[in-house]
Amino acid sequence: MRYESNQDLIRFLRESTGLIITTFNKSGTRNLRILKHALNDFKKIFEMVSKNYPNTNHRVLQTMLIFTIAVSFEIKAGKITKDKFINISNNEEYKSILVSSRVLMDNRQFYIKEFDNTYYYNFKSEYRFFKFIEIYVRTRIFDMKTFKKDMEMIINTVDTSNLPGYKRLLTEEYWKISDEEFDPIVEDILNDVRTGKTSLIENVKLFIYFDYLINKGLIKHDMRSVKNIFINGMNISSLVSSYCDNVEDELDTIGIGEPSVDVEDILKHFYNLNSKLKDRMYIEMADSIFKCIPMKMEVFYERFDKECMNIPIFKYYDVYQTFQRLSCASNEDIVTIKEKLVNRADLFTKEIEPEMKNIKQLKQVIDDYTKDKDNSIKLVMLKDFSNDLGKILEKYEH
Repeated sequence: MRYESNQDLIRFLRESTGLIITTFNKSGTRNLRILKHALNDFKKIFEMVSKNYPNTNHRVLQTMLIFTIAVSFEIKAGKITKDKFINISNNEEYKSILVSSRVLMDNRQFYIKEFDNTYYYNFKSEYRFFKFIEIYVRTRIFDMKTFKKDMEMIINTVDTSNLPGYKRLLTEEYWKISDEEFDPIVEDILNDVRTGKTSLIENVKLFIYFDYLINKGLIKHDMRSVKNIFINGMNISSLVSSYCDNVEDELDTIGIGEPSVDVEDILKHFYNLNSKLKDRMYIEMADSIFKCIPMKMEVFYERFDKECMNIPIFKYYDVYQTFQRLSCASNEDIVTIKEKLVNRADLFTKEIEPEMKNIKQLKQVIDDYTKDKDNSIKLVMLKDFSNDLGKILEKYEH
């Protein structure tokens, strides 16, 4: 009766009464207050979806209803802590965890598997996790950016036949792929890997499944040729891929267990390429930030404080260019930068250790420049700067 004013919503809820009751019963609680809150949350969700994406698939709306009620009970009945879903950013990651737990028998994400088995048992839906709903239930914030991102993904992935083959293998149990589709999908995946269309971390995940399916006798290619395709494809992909800074979280979505020798080789190659991507990323960041000295000091300070405090950024910028920019800065800015570096070394001693070779070289360049010159205020400031760099370096003397 609370929703009689919204004819579309009340019609949908009446049609879905069976789903509501079933989900309520599966929660294992008898708390009607939580159910009322969940239905009230769903009212907002239904209205936003209907307004912005009026042609949304009916099955997707039903799944949203189940998910809203399920997450509400899981969190508000105290069955889990609020952070169980925080690290899952989208439906693809959610399904990757499920596929890993069911295909590769990975039990590290046991809760997610149990959640899915409990609330979606006998309910078939390709899209089963909605980040914007999880955030809304957990925080009471309706995040429009996440909402739009989720809905665009839903539009593109509800029909799995439109998904690239590699996405299907990562998000769909292989036994759901028909025998007629399987071999062409394998060839499509190999072609995407060969041409660098898949990201580095996706290559690792895909190879783990290929390793498993080759051992099962389902993929007829020999391992040596497959591994060569992946290694060469990873080299190509690394030219356009971004650095992956959450490798452990990414690999947690797929169960490696005790890796085979071939998987270990792929992982070793991945870590090597990813390390080079990290260097490339920091070189670009350092160039962008240090170029702000001396003309855009406010931008430099803001970015340095936000992005560089716990990163050995001096490792990635030429020492002589650093000095040249520093010597062109105002005396006040030289003092401010010096104080930031001293404070930073106290707070993040271990994290910035890799840059100490360049810091030592920078000190030497400053000392060479100031040697035997008549004192001026700038020269005194640079000498003080060098002295404090010496104090920073003392922290690393063993």
